[in-house]
Amino acid sequence: MPNWWERLRRSNPRPAPAADPAEHSVSASPETIDHEITDTAPPAELELPLGVRIAGAWSWRLLVIGAAIFVLLQLIGILSVVVIPFAISLLLAALLHGPVAWLRRHGLPKSLATAVVMVGGVAGVSAVIYGVVQAFLNGLPGLTENVTTGISEAKHWLVSPPLNMSQSQINAVVNNIGKTLTENQATIASGALTATTTVTELVSGLFIVLFTTFFLLRDGADIWRFLTHLLPRKAIEPVREAGVQSWKTLHAYVRATVLVAFVDAFFIGVGVGILGVPLALPLAAVIFIGAFVPVVGAFISGSVAVVVALVAKGPIAALIVLAILVGVQQLESHILQPFLLGRAVSLHPLAVILAIAAGLVISGIIGALVAVPLLAVANTAVRSLASRKARKAQPPPGTKDLAIGESAA
Repeated sequence: MPNWWERLRRSNPRPAPAADPAEHSVSASPETIDHEITDTAPPAELELPLGVRIAGAWSWRLLVIGAAIFVLLQLIGILSVVVIPFAISLLLAALLHGPVAWLRRHGLPKSLATAVVMVGGVAGVSAVIYGVVQAFLNGLPGLTENVTTGISEAKHWLVSPPLNMSQSQINAVVNNIGKTLTENQATIASGALTATTTVTELVSGLFIVLFTTFFLLRDGADIWRFLTHLLPRKAIEPVREAGVQSWKTLHAYVRATVLVAFVDAFFIGVGVGILGVPLALPLAAVIFIGAFVPVVGAFISGSVAVVVALVAKGPIAALIVLAILVGVQQLESHILQPFLLGRAVSLHPLAVILAIAAGLVISGIIGALVAVPLLAVANTAVRSLASRKARKAQPPPGTKDLAIGESAA
């Protein structure tokens, strides 16, 4: 009769040793995996082919991800009055971070250094805006005279061969335009009300941008450490490192974009000024702002200069301005973008175009302005987390070829 130890051993047999995952993954064949999935699947699913089951599993997961993205976009649209100013504040903070850090290295307290940079930045932007507005007001009478002359020439061209339109026909067209404006006064008034609302939102957004930029410059690192401490303990360091790398990417992107925009505005503005086209400085300012949208911004904003040159100086001057615009665009695409933005942002041009289109649909021009830098930041964060996970999964140096149970010499 076996003793109590033998009875205990027989009633609790030792489990079989677990198979090596690496060996299992190497030796497992598609047929084995199919049998395993079949054995673990519910009976109702056994009637479906393996490909259909895999496609169904992927489909509901993709639907959940798509629903989450849709809800996120809806929230961004509802809170756009706050989200867009915050995104602009991030860009400004990345641009002004260098001067603030330089002042702090030279002994200024962080609040004073931030205030000095903010006041200097606001004063500089205000001076530029004042100069642009004055240049616009000074050049507007000449442009108005050119437009009037252009309209007279257009009328003369319409009544001359080969069109040979009569004055009554031209007057009928003008009267139809006036009638259309009269009949749509309600729509025009609604548009004016919308413009007033937009101005109100613009003023409130400006205050949000100023205050948010100040506190991001002064307490950005502390805010980021506080936010990362709310995460699970294992995720704190990876997320914090990803945030630091993303901030470096954003800083490099903003500096490179400012330089590219300045080059575009300078060369096109100088060309327009040499040709004697009015409003050269306002046109350069428009091109500078438009160049913050990569790939297409400078060309679209530069087309305004072509139209003004056409109205003010005729088709020859417009063609010359167009040639200057195309030449500067080639300089940006083949030299400035690869050497400056290419090092700061590792994004495919297709991703850039799609991001600009998505931002334009969601939040208009401001959305197109902030879409690419936000995509670049997200790309850097994902790459940082993925590379950290890959480094953690790799075995220590010198132990890759050791068998189980052996130790490094």
